[in-house]
Amino acid sequence: MLLAGLTTGHAIGLGVVALIFVTFALLSSFVGPRWRPDFPGKSGLKIFIVISVLLFIAMLGAVAVFGAEKTEKVAEAQAVVAGKPVAVTENEFHVILASKTLPAGTYTFVVKNAGKIQHDLAVQGGAVNAKTPLINPGSTAKVTVKLPAGTYTLYCTVPGHRAAGMVAKLTVS
Repeated sequence: MLLAGLTTGHAIGLGVVALIFVTFALLSSFVGPRWRPDFPGKSGLKIFIVISVLLFIAMLGAVAVFGAEKTEKVAEAQAVVAGKPVAVTENEFHVILASKTLPAGTYTFVVKNAGKIQHDLAVQGGAVNAKTPLINPGSTAKVTVKLPAGTYTLYCTVPGHRAAGMVAKLTVS
Protein backbone atom coordinates (compact mmCIF):
# COMPACT_ATOMS: atom_id res chain seq x y z
CA MET A 1 0.00 0.00 0.00
CA LEU A 2 2.87 2.37 0.77
CA LEU A 3 4.41 1.85 -2.66
CA ALA A 4 1.14 2.73 -4.44
CA GLY A 5 1.27 6.26 -3.03
CA LEU A 6 4.89 6.97 -3.92
CA THR A 7 6.46 8.37 -7.05
CA THR A 8 8.24 5.90 -9.33
CA GLY A 9 11.72 6.98 -8.21
CA HIS A 10 10.87 6.59 -4.55
CA ALA A 11 9.26 3.18 -5.12
CA ILE A 12 12.35 1.96 -7.00
CA GLY A 13 14.69 3.25 -4.26
CA LEU A 14 12.73 1.47 -1.54
CA GLY A 15 12.52 -1.66 -3.66
CA VAL A 16 16.29 -1.81 -4.25
CA VAL A 17 17.15 -1.40 -0.57
CA ALA A 18 14.50 -3.96 0.41
CA LEU A 19 15.84 -6.41 -2.19
CA ILE A 20 19.38 -6.09 -0.75
CA PHE A 21 18.07 -6.56 2.81
CA VAL A 22 15.94 -9.62 1.90
CA THR A 23 18.73 -11.17 -0.20
CA PHE A 24 21.16 -10.90 2.72
CA ALA A 25 18.59 -12.42 5.09
CA LEU A 26 17.87 -15.35 2.77
CA LEU A 27 21.55 -16.02 2.00
CA SER A 28 22.51 -15.94 5.68
CA SER A 29 19.57 -18.20 6.58
CA PHE A 30 19.76 -20.84 3.85
CA VAL A 31 23.01 -20.67 1.86
CA GLY A 32 25.46 -19.82 4.65
CA PRO A 33 24.60 -22.81 6.90
CA ARG A 34 24.83 -25.23 3.93
CA TRP A 35 28.22 -23.87 2.94
CA ARG A 36 29.56 -23.73 6.52
CA PRO A 37 27.61 -25.70 9.15
CA ASP A 38 28.84 -23.43 11.97
CA PHE A 39 27.93 -20.25 10.02
CA PRO A 40 28.75 -17.51 10.93
CA GLY A 41 31.17 -19.14 13.36
CA LYS A 42 33.12 -17.47 16.16
CA SER A 43 35.36 -15.48 13.82
CA GLY A 44 32.51 -14.27 11.56
CA LEU A 45 29.90 -13.47 14.22
CA LYS A 46 31.05 -9.89 14.80
CA ILE A 47 31.13 -9.16 11.06
CA PHE A 48 27.69 -10.77 10.63
CA ILE A 49 26.24 -8.60 13.41
CA VAL A 50 27.81 -5.42 12.01
CA ILE A 51 26.49 -6.16 8.50
CA SER A 52 23.01 -6.96 9.89
CA VAL A 53 22.87 -3.71 11.87
CA LEU A 54 24.16 -1.65 8.91
CA LEU A 55 21.57 -3.15 6.56
CA PHE A 56 18.85 -2.53 9.14
CA ILE A 57 19.93 1.12 9.48
CA ALA A 58 20.07 1.41 5.66
CA MET A 59 16.50 0.10 5.44
CA LEU A 60 15.29 2.60 8.06
CA GLY A 61 17.10 5.39 6.22
CA ALA A 62 15.57 4.34 2.90
CA VAL A 63 12.08 4.41 4.40
CA ALA A 64 12.75 7.87 5.86
CA VAL A 65 14.18 9.25 2.60
CA PHE A 66 12.16 7.46 -0.07
CA GLY A 67 8.94 7.16 1.96
CA ALA A 68 8.60 10.93 2.28
CA GLU A 69 7.00 13.00 -0.44
CA LYS A 70 7.28 16.74 -0.78
CA THR A 71 4.72 18.52 1.39
CA GLU A 72 3.35 20.49 -1.55
CA LYS A 73 2.63 17.31 -3.54
CA VAL A 74 0.87 15.70 -0.57
CA ALA A 75 -1.22 18.82 0.08
CA GLU A 76 -2.08 19.07 -3.62
CA ALA A 77 -3.15 15.42 -3.76
CA GLN A 78 -5.31 15.83 -0.64
CA ALA A 79 -6.94 18.94 -2.11
CA VAL A 80 -7.86 17.04 -5.28
CA VAL A 81 -9.31 14.15 -3.27
CA ALA A 82 -11.08 16.32 -0.72
CA GLY A 83 -12.17 19.13 -3.03
CA LYS A 84 -13.00 22.68 -2.07
CA PRO A 85 -15.78 22.68 0.53
CA VAL A 86 -19.21 24.06 -0.36
CA ALA A 87 -21.71 24.39 2.48
CA VAL A 88 -25.25 23.16 1.82
CA THR A 89 -28.13 23.26 4.30
CA GLU A 90 -31.27 21.21 3.86
CA ASN A 91 -34.56 21.42 5.71
CA GLU A 92 -38.24 20.94 4.94
CA PHE A 93 -38.38 21.68 2.00
CA HIS A 94 -35.39 23.72 0.86
CA VAL A 95 -31.85 23.22 -0.44
CA ILE A 96 -29.77 26.25 0.55
CA LEU A 97 -26.40 26.68 -1.18
CA ALA A 98 -23.65 28.91 0.15
CA SER A 99 -23.00 29.96 -3.46
CA LYS A 100 -25.06 29.38 -6.61
CA THR A 101 -22.10 29.99 -8.95
CA LEU A 102 -18.66 28.36 -8.83
CA PRO A 103 -15.61 28.13 -11.10
CA ALA A 104 -14.93 24.70 -12.60
CA GLY A 105 -13.09 22.37 -10.22
CA THR A 106 -13.43 19.62 -7.65
CA TYR A 107 -15.80 20.34 -4.78
CA THR A 108 -16.91 18.63 -1.61
CA PHE A 109 -20.51 19.47 -0.78
CA VAL A 110 -20.81 19.46 3.00
CA VAL A 111 -24.51 18.89 3.57
CA LYS A 112 -26.10 19.73 6.94
CA ASN A 113 -29.59 18.38 7.57
CA ALA A 114 -31.24 21.15 9.60
CA GLY A 115 -34.66 19.54 9.16
CA LYS A 116 -36.71 17.19 11.30
CA ILE A 117 -36.68 14.20 8.88
CA GLN A 118 -34.05 12.41 6.77
CA HIS A 119 -32.77 14.03 3.59
CA ASP A 120 -29.96 13.44 1.09
CA LEU A 121 -28.39 15.49 -1.68
CA ALA A 122 -27.99 14.46 -5.31
CA VAL A 123 -25.81 16.41 -7.75
CA GLN A 124 -26.76 15.93 -11.41
CA GLY A 125 -25.71 17.53 -14.66
CA GLY A 126 -23.62 16.55 -17.66
CA ALA A 127 -21.73 13.37 -16.77
CA VAL A 128 -22.02 14.07 -13.02
CA ASN A 129 -24.43 11.92 -11.03
CA ALA A 130 -23.50 11.65 -7.35
CA LYS A 131 -25.34 11.71 -4.05
CA THR A 132 -24.90 11.50 -0.31
CA PRO A 133 -26.39 8.73 1.80
CA LEU A 134 -29.52 9.58 3.78
CA ILE A 135 -28.70 12.18 6.43
CA ASN A 136 -30.39 12.03 9.83
CA PRO A 137 -31.73 15.27 11.35
CA GLY A 138 -28.88 17.33 12.81
CA SER A 139 -26.21 15.28 11.00
CA THR A 140 -23.83 16.09 8.16
CA ALA A 141 -22.72 14.17 5.06
CA LYS A 142 -20.29 14.90 2.22
CA VAL A 143 -20.12 14.18 -1.48
CA THR A 144 -17.13 15.09 -3.64
CA VAL A 145 -17.55 15.74 -7.37
CA LYS A 146 -15.49 17.17 -10.20
CA LEU A 147 -17.58 19.86 -11.89
CA PRO A 148 -16.70 21.05 -15.38
CA ALA A 149 -18.44 24.16 -16.71
CA GLY A 150 -22.19 23.70 -16.96
CA THR A 151 -25.46 23.81 -15.05
CA TYR A 152 -26.15 21.35 -12.25
CA THR A 153 -29.24 20.41 -10.30
CA LEU A 154 -28.96 19.67 -6.59
CA TYR A 155 -31.96 18.02 -4.98
CA CYS A 156 -33.19 15.61 -2.33
CA THR A 157 -34.00 12.15 -3.71
CA VAL A 158 -36.41 11.20 -0.91
CA PRO A 159 -39.76 10.56 -2.67
CA GLY A 160 -41.81 13.76 -2.91
CA HIS A 161 -39.12 16.09 -1.57
CA ARG A 162 -37.93 17.41 -4.94
CA ALA A 163 -41.52 18.12 -5.98
CA ALA A 164 -42.04 19.93 -2.65
CA GLY A 165 -39.21 22.37 -3.48
CA MET A 166 -36.01 20.67 -2.31
CA VAL A 167 -34.14 21.60 -5.47
CA ALA A 168 -31.49 24.19 -6.36
CA LYS A 169 -29.58 25.15 -9.50
CA LEU A 170 -25.81 25.59 -9.57
CA THR A 171 -23.89 27.27 -12.39
CA VAL A 172 -20.25 26.32 -12.92
CA SER A 173 -18.18 28.49 -15.26
